[in-house]
Amino acid sequence: MLEGKGRVLETDMPERMAAQAMSCASQALDIFDVVDCKSIAAYVKTEFDKMYGPGWQCMVGSNFGCFFTHKKGTFLYFSLEKLHFLIFKAAAAAAAAAASA
Repeated sequence: MLEGKGRVLETDMPERMAAQAMSCASQALDIFDVVDCKSIAAYVKTEFDKMYGPGWQCMVGSNFGCFFTHKKGTFLYFSLEKLHFLIFKAAAAAAAAAASA
């Protein structure tokens, strides 16, 4: 298990929640091959949906760009092994605008 080896790059997430996110990512890397980023992201997203309610988003990879609006206190961008993880919960206003589009 790789717990404790993650490096936070940017966050506004509470420390305990961030630790849980890195723990979920570590567990996913124990279950899935490191090249299976889709399954790793789905695992982390599903775990956070269970712990903190639906609406979480997770991106995993070694090279990606993104632009998004998130709910305050739910954003975490970190690295673990050779992968970068982006976890956030969509802001209500962004979700409502997307639904009406």
